[in-house]
Amino acid sequence: QLQLVESGGGLVQPGGSLRLSCAASGFNFDVYYIAWFRQAPGKEREGVSSIATVFGRTVYADSVKGRFTISRDNAKNTVYLQMNNLKPEDTAVCYCAGNQIDKILWPTYDYWGQGTHVTVSS
Repeated sequence: QLQLVESGGGLVQPGGSLRLSCAASGFNFDVYYIAWFRQAPGKEREGVSSIATVFGRTVYADSVKGRFTISRDNAKNTVYLQMNNLKPEDTAVCYCAGNQIDKILWPTYDYWGQGTHVTVSS
């Protein structure tokens, strides 16, 4: 069983930055693939980025490449999403998700957090 808690969301102006954290509890965190998803009002949930287990292979959606960076600290059971040059279209509820099988950006992960709100507005 894996429990995930997101934090770090908030209100930021266009062009600003936020760092989201996904803190995990449960054993063997380092065997879980972790991904970030987001869901904007009236839209379907979309995959943003994922990171593999030990070797840290990363995947990004085209819409965030060059602006977002995913990383993990297995010693702290935490995955981060650094978001730079934020745009109004990045406004969404952001979720982290975990799975022992690599799901890349498919929204079929077994474990999900409750989400954290990101609002990009002037």
